[in-house]
Amino acid sequence: MAANHELGKMGEELAAQYLKEKGYKILETNWRFHRNELDLIAKDGDILVVVEVKTRQSNTLGDPEMAVTREKQRAIIRSANAYVRWKRRDIEVRFDVVSILVQGERVTISHIPDAFYPMVR
Repeated sequence: MAANHELGKMGEELAAQYLKEKGYKILETNWRFHRNELDLIAKDGDILVVVEVKTRQSNTLGDPEMAVTREKQRAIIRSANAYVRWKRRDIEVRFDVVSILVQGERVTISHIPDAFYPMVR
């Protein structure tokens, strides 16, 4: 478990650096709401971007972003709503996924803007 935690932490750091290089401003890392956590919260211009980071050492069971299930998306959306209320922000929110594949010395980063949308009922 510790190795997975370290891999995840490294992935979040790589994702934050990648996004900074793309001009994003990182506002929060590992922001918690009850049992849920938002990996990164950033600004891309006037848009608040909630970023889920998935890091894996292998894609034999699918690419890392495939682990962002609909259930996980719902938890992220609930937490993002709490963050917006807590900060009292009236701002557009976008949900991105950064997928990181670490295979030895080779690191592949894939950024998926607008990876999912809140469902309207």
